[in-house]
Amino acid sequence: MSAWERIEYLLDPDREYLEIGMFAGEGMYKEHGGCINAGCAAVLGYVKSKLCVIVSNDATVKAGAWFPISAKKNLRAQEIAMENNLPIIYLVDSAGVFLPLQDEIFPDKEHFGRIFRNNARMSSMGIPQIAAIMGSCVAGGAYLPIMSDYAFIVEGTGSVFLAGPYLVKSAIGETVDAETLGGASTHSEISGVTDNKFPDDQSCLDAIKNVIDKIGGNLKANFDRKISLPPKTDPSKIVEILPEDRTKPYRMQDILNAIVDAETLEEYKPDYGKNHCMRPRPHRWLGCRDRC
Repeated sequence: MSAWERIEYLLDPDREYLEIGMFAGEGMYKEHGGCINAGCAAVLGYVKSKLCVIVSNDATVKAGAWFPISAKKNLRAQEIAMENNLPIIYLVDSAGVFLPLQDEIFPDKEHFGRIFRNNARMSSMGIPQIAAIMGSCVAGGAYLPIMSDYAFIVEGTGSVFLAGPYLVKSAIGETVDAETLGGASTHSEISGVTDNKFPDDQSCLDAIKNVIDKIGGNLKANFDRKISLPPKTDPSKIVEILPEDRTKPYRMQDILNAIVDAETLEEYKPDYGKNHCMRPRPHRWLGCRDRC
């Protein structure tokens, strides 16, 4: 999917949206072939009836590389999210900093490094940040999704590393493919850098919608209440699930299915670690449960 196809898939149909910085990069960097739309799309629109800021790297513009104006546009999107207490969604597909202009990316306070400062500030403000790694995520740009509250990755296309396979080869002489170095399985099962992996863009974007749908009206509280559904398993069956001998094993998920509303059991980092960490709805309320 392209940058705009991803945005359109996320946005509620038949709801108006506002593009931010549409003409950013217009007429700039002609000696480098230009940087249309600053190499990314930024939108203020509704996802699951909640107003959000969405930033999507455009891999058709210099492989989504960051130009100085790209940093400015991302900073503006973050500023809007902070000033209005809005969730922000990052759709990452970038080759990192545009190297011929890297000396102009970091030097000033309002440049690239401030993006990470804003990540930390929004976290302290309780503003949800959701990132989806849908393509390359290299070097300094790799920090942005990892500093978000949620970091999803698409299998086969998403990758996160400070230096890619070719630089690894030239630096230490080791041959490694991108998937092994920093792909979905590596970061979702071994390093724990990403929270969940998905087979394609659509399922990853659906997961983002699900996260947004569970955000309540009060962003500080960050939960809401909906119509209750009966649990998947009859609660009275808990005594049958639990073994009389407490040294015997049992499946904690079976217990949770008898406690929380049906179809609301959403596991966090399902492929990483040995404990279950979930975000279900027990009796309409959104909650979180961590259990070995």
